[in-house]
Amino acid sequence: MKWLLLLTLVVLSECTIYKVPLVRKKTLRQNLREHGLLKDFLKKYNFNPAIKYLPKGASNLLDEESMVNYMDLEYYGTIGIGTPSQDFTVIFDTGSSNLWVPSIYCSSAACENHNRFNPDDSSTFEATSESVSIEYGTGSMTGILGYDTVKVGGISDTNQIFGLSETESSSFLYYAPFDGILGLAYPSISASGATPVFDNIWDQNLISEDLFSVYLSPDEESGSVVIFGGIDSSYYTGSLNWVPVSVEGYWQITVDSITMNGETIACSDTCQAIVDTGTSLLAGPTTPISNIQSYIGASENSDGEMVVSCSSVDDLPDIIFTINDVQYPVPASAYILDTDGVCISGFEGMDVSTSSGDLWILGDIFIRQYYTVFDRANNKLGLAATS
Repeated sequence: MKWLLLLTLVVLSECTIYKVPLVRKKTLRQNLREHGLLKDFLKKYNFNPAIKYLPKGASNLLDEESMVNYMDLEYYGTIGIGTPSQDFTVIFDTGSSNLWVPSIYCSSAACENHNRFNPDDSSTFEATSESVSIEYGTGSMTGILGYDTVKVGGISDTNQIFGLSETESSSFLYYAPFDGILGLAYPSISASGATPVFDNIWDQNLISEDLFSVYLSPDEESGSVVIFGGIDSSYYTGSLNWVPVSVEGYWQITVDSITMNGETIACSDTCQAIVDTGTSLLAGPTTPISNIQSYIGASENSDGEMVVSCSSVDDLPDIIFTINDVQYPVPASAYILDTDGVCISGFEGMDVSTSSGDLWILGDIFIRQYYTVFDRANNKLGLAATS
């Protein structure tokens, strides 16, 4: 049985490195498959990753930013909230900006299946009258906002605003292997205007550089890290190539082209992409994604997944993303996911247009290949091949 990859949280602060050991859990996809719910889940929710990136006015909830789990979010770590600390596993998500966890005020089944924050047990908790509501592609959460100390690695982030969920809908969140979300995108997309954790840490001078970096280990290996306030060159080879952020909301960049076997298969006149640790797949517009699925010989199985013959993986071509005149190949061994002997295509179709063109999502499949620096001081991304 495959297990989720581990995330070790590393904080660089005054030359000290802090590491947090994490637990292994099953993926959401594995849980749903084992309970015979995967096919119904895919059909019911139409697995629409576009929800996360729709404009705020595109839903009935006008004041919040939406986010979604892409079925197999693989990287999450443990943080503490309150005094004494209450522990929660969270996704470190560069595709959203809010921190929220389940609370004792929530009676939804999804909350009962996870750790829940109890404000009465924290001497440093401060309540507010503000609410938060975040819509998912496969469900939603609503709750209230409060302030408390959040421990991330060796850092004590005081007076941090976060969401305490009161409702969490759908089997999606029930089977999710994590408790909550810690968003690492820009504050401009934070629901209810809540200050993100990274911004609060920086404002308190708890890190020396206004950036963080991520290394996601490949399948079957431990050692994944997110580093607040620093860059560790041991995780990559060569030099970092820098890419300007095109929109300061998500970590959005401009892609020059997307090719396979020397042929441009998408993004022939540039396109926009989100570099998103909270997404496990490579997502893009439905037409080019459909063409890619056909090109690699993927077909739908009885669970509603796009699969290929595992014996063909070695013969499949790289997909190459050219970004700021630098080529970033992603091999078939990365974009085909071997889950319990089923070889699943890591491409997923979505349709979201921006003023600059179609939107692509470069999730964990891409980030596993490239150590990524998220530089808030200079609004740019650094990419280098992992070592």
